Amino acid sequence: MPTLKPLRGLTTASAQPAVPAPPATSALPAASGLPAVAAALITLVSVCAGDAVARVFPFGPRNRSVSDLGNQFVPFHAQLWDLLHGRAEGGILLNWRSGYGTAFLPDLGTYLTSPFAVLVGLFPRDRIDLAVYVITLLKMAAAGAAMTVLLLQLARGARHSPRWAAAVLGAGYALCGWSVAEAAYNPMWLDGLIAFPLLCLVGEWARTARRPVLGPLVVALAWTANFYTAYMATLGAALVLCLRLLLDEERTVRERLRGLARATGTVLLGTGLAAPVLVPVFLGTRHASPGWTKEFVPVPWTQLFARMLPATYTFFTPALFLGACVLLPAAALLAHRSVPWRVRAGWAALVVAVALSLQWGPTSLAWHAFAIPNGSTYRQTFILSGILVLAAWTGLSHGWPGRRALLAGTGVLVALALAASADRMPDGMPDARALALFGGGVATAAAGLALARKRGYAVLAALLLVGSLTGQAAATTAYADRKRLHVLDDYPAWGADQSARAAAIARADGWPRYRTDPGRERITGNDPLLLGGEGGEYYSSHTPAVLTSTMAALGGGWTSGGRVVESLDNPVTDAIFAVGARLRTEPGHAPVLVRAPAPPLVTVRPEARAAAELRYGRSPFRNQELLLGARVYSRVLTSPRAAAVCPAGTEVFLFAPGYYGTARLGDSPPVALTGRLPKRRAAMVSLGTAERAGIPVTFDGARPREWSVGCLDRKRLSAAVDRLTDTGAVSVTVTDSGVRAEVPAGSRGLAVLAAPRIAGWSCDGKPAASYLGLVAAPLNGSDGSGGSDGSDGSQTTVDCSFRPPGLRSGLTVGAAAVFVLVTVAFLTIARRRAMRASPPRHQPFTH
Repeated sequence: MPTLKPLRGLTTASAQPAVPAPPATSALPAASGLPAVAAALITLVSVCAGDAVARVFPFGPRNRSVSDLGNQFVPFHAQLWDLLHGRAEGGILLNWRSGYGTAFLPDLGTYLTSPFAVLVGLFPRDRIDLAVYVITLLKMAAAGAAMTVLLLQLARGARHSPRWAAAVLGAGYALCGWSVAEAAYNPMWLDGLIAFPLLCLVGEWARTARRPVLGPLVVALAWTANFYTAYMATLGAALVLCLRLLLDEERTVRERLRGLARATGTVLLGTGLAAPVLVPVFLGTRHASPGWTKEFVPVPWTQLFARMLPATYTFFTPALFLGACVLLPAAALLAHRSVPWRVRAGWAALVVAVALSLQWGPTSLAWHAFAIPNGSTYRQTFILSGILVLAAWTGLSHGWPGRRALLAGTGVLVALALAASADRMPDGMPDARALALFGGGVATAAAGLALARKRGYAVLAALLLVGSLTGQAAATTAYADRKRLHVLDDYPAWGADQSARAAAIARADGWPRYRTDPGRERITGNDPLLLGGEGGEYYSSHTPAVLTSTMAALGGGWTSGGRVVESLDNPVTDAIFAVGARLRTEPGHAPVLVRAPAPPLVTVRPEARAAAELRYGRSPFRNQELLLGARVYSRVLTSPRAAAVCPAGTEVFLFAPGYYGTARLGDSPPVALTGRLPKRRAAMVSLGTAERAGIPVTFDGARPREWSVGCLDRKRLSAAVDRLTDTGAVSVTVTDSGVRAEVPAGSRGLAVLAAPRIAGWSCDGKPAASYLGLVAAPLNGSDGSGGSDGSDGSQTTVDCSFRPPGLRSGLTVGAAAVFVLVTVAFLTIARRRAMRASPPRHQPFTH
């Protein structure tokens, strides 16, 4: 027998000499169109069937919006809807709705720059949940189609490349456990699921010196859509490319290194094109609240094996489920004798290496961009799923596995199932149903692969493999839908309650004369984005640390270690942040709008001391007075031994940040506090007005270690608000990127904008000052100490603008990348014209 040589790096067995295939004439081979559509349809049917079985939205009464889906993604898509329809407070640079004014470009680049996100604008706003669901489905379908295109591209010139099998494997990739169990409620991650096969395709173009212009554009699209999972997808595609280069015996070492260099240049150029989004996002994370983290602890291998089975779910283990139609040919690869041994060994080694990297701390850190994630530490799982799909296709592209290979593959899967069931997880997984689904899927897939070897049975074989995949994937989707509702917080889809609140907020709108806060009784962690208004609540990966620390100093509450800043229902902070209307909602009652006089958005503080010398102390009541500029609490009792009492007629506020339970003022209704430090911090709450002196504050449980009581004098507060109004701005104009205010003539001291001093603010052409965490600008040359540089006090205008950090440098890098890409395009066109103008010296000999 002659030595078998690989064909164009695909290492297909052939008795004929290897003949390089002609370059492709399009990025998407015509032959891959129908299989890609088939993969997308299989994906859509499987996911919808699983959701329908689970009876989750939109197929039933169960909530679908769990965790970050309802808390972040739906509200952010609502804000995008408002931007697209010209109804948002702010623009792409500045978000006036959340956190009393925050940067929006980092959030846009993190959550909303996927090409699919703009589809939200096609739906009615009160169908925002349905819009996000449809976008999620389309992303999954696109991932299946992209993987199918990649598989058929890898099989160019192979002697065996069944298009329908590529569609099944492509759908299997889109329906992996990571997709249906994890990314389904983190839809921004699904852009990484699409990016992995696309970046592998870019690697192929670089390896074969093709598509020098399209390659960087695809990289830029992937990194712009979601930089976090694009980073993981790039690492995974790099591993695949390295293996392909190692197995490519037709090319010399120098040619392989050139291919690697082309791929590196393509990635650098593509990320350069995405720099206007990437750089502000990166710098936004540097200024963000760190949240809460945990050390990486690998799960037992038996639990990891268990997650490969259908119908399993736990939050802190990797969702490794893949349909048996993928797992069986992948497991049979080592015994597939039609595949050269180097290819079998190479792909097996890559699968094992990536699986091991999931379980080792340093490599887990590398997969997650060297930052321990808030939550699950197995977010890179989709890369292993994709590599398993590629391994399965490598075997099929050399021919259907024989009986011996199928038996060996089945044996491997049975061994994994036995290992998984030997040491069950705490919640009983895998149970008998999961094992039965797995066994049935493997048997059906084995029958389908066996029939595929026989002529005339292709349709039946395809039906068996598709049925195996659809059944297992739908069951896993349904199981995860139901299980998540028991282990994660859930948030209702838009309904009558949301409509009533949004309508009340719209009626109270007075922006920018005053803010309207959606209220303390929240539906999500981003109610201002979802419902409207301009509140203090905010939840994002980019929640500014200065916002978290400032609100904490004022008695605010938060969850997720400070990432979710809650609205603080307090009349003093409402006056500080120009909140003139606030929504209060009780279960079973219509929302009530509470109005109060509020100072303008820009006030003037003639401080006698330099602003830099002001510091917050331990008492949030005194901190509120410091920022307000007046004493409004007639009494503040810090950690009293006896039950605290306030004078008659004052409003009693309790601050107990670590307390979980209820407290009450005398016989008044109890008020709940939900503090469980360090993850949750209870906000300052009102216990009601003391009708007489001597009414005690009591707790339903053990008295907290740290607590204090403030007795608010409403008359003092009203006088303080009047003073700030009289000396504050006479007019305020707000834009998508700044504020312009007119202040009374002769004003001295500091003009203070009721917005957190996040990085990026400048006033009157200079970096903005900070006044106890708020944006400030010296007036008339004042240094903030109350003195002056001798000016006559004629300044009457304050102009503050906001530019996210990194925007200018990102635009510069992006412009340079565009110049390079255009140059590459011109050189490519010129080279092709020169090749067409000069005929080849000789024609290759063909049989």
